[in-house]
Parts: sequence; C-alpha cells; structure tokens
Amino acid sequence: MASNCLTETPKGIILRLKIQPRAAKNEISGLQNDALKVRLTAPPVDGAANTACCAFFAQLLNLPKGSLSIASGEKSRHKNLLIQTTDTTAVRKLLAPWLDPGKP
Repeated sequence: MASNCLTETPKGIILRLKIQPRAAKNEISGLQNDALKVRLTAPPVDGAANTACCAFFAQLLNLPKGSLSIASGEKSRHKNLLIQTTDTTAVRKLLAPWLDPGKP
C-alpha cells in the first residue's frame, strides 16, 4: 500500500493526501484508497488548509517549511504534496506507522 501514496520524482517525493479540514486536531488518520488521510484544524479558506498541511508535514518530517509545497490540488481535498528532499529513506521511516500499519 505504501508505494501507492508515495512516489519518488526527480524533484523529490510526491505524497498523495486526502485532507479533512476543520478537524478537532491535526493528525494523520491512516490510509484511504491510494492516499494518506490527514485531518487539519484549518478551514479550507484562502489557502489556510494548504499552509497548515505544509507546516504539519514539515514538523513531522523535521524539514524546513520551504521544502514542502502543494504540487497539485490546491483547491481540492485530494492533494499531491511535494517534499523536496533526497533522503527518501528517512521520509518513509517517519511515515511508516501510517504507510505500513500492520508492521511493528
């Protein structure tokens, strides 16, 4: 399942997301089809949810905010997040609890 929502590209890693805005707290709630489902407290107004999404993943992945951007889906709940890093192994390791929930 992990390979379905995480794709390596020459620019970095594309992570497919399904965003649920106006949630009680910021969190990853698991896999949904071929995307990670992410709950964000920000509303889907004036790019607030996009900004919150990038900030949430920057903190989770220990990367600068500027290294993450919305590659597509800026006005949709289905987004592709571009993570500009060469350390794919570290990203996979940090996301492993959600990408491979059955593995210890």
